[in-house]
Amino acid sequence: MNQRARDESPIAKHVVVSGRVQGVFFRDSCRSEAEAAGVRGWVRNCGDGAVEAVFEGEPLAVERMLSWARHGPPHAQVTDVVVEDADPSGMSGFEVR
Repeated sequence: MNQRARDESPIAKHVVVSGRVQGVFFRDSCRSEAEAAGVRGWVRNCGDGAVEAVFEGEPLAVERMLSWARHGPPHAQVTDVVVEDADPSGMSGFEVR
C-alpha cells in the first residue's frame, strides 16, 4: 500500500466539547460543517451541557472538523475539547441526535 492510500483510509474521532455550546446552534452548525467537509457521523447534546460527536472520514476532513469544534459557531464559547480515537464503522451521512 502506498503512502497516499494509507492517508486516505477512513479514521474516526470521538469528541466531547465543553463550554457554552448548547443553545447556540452548535449541533446544526456541526452538521452543516460535516456535510461540507464530507465527514460522516453524529452530534448530540449531553446532560451536563457539553456536546458529544463522532467524526468519521478521510483524515484531512476529520482534522477540519476537529479544528472547527475548537471554536464552534459564532455564539459558542468553547472551553475544552476532548478527542479520542474511535474505530471507523462505515457510517453514512451526518446525524443530529
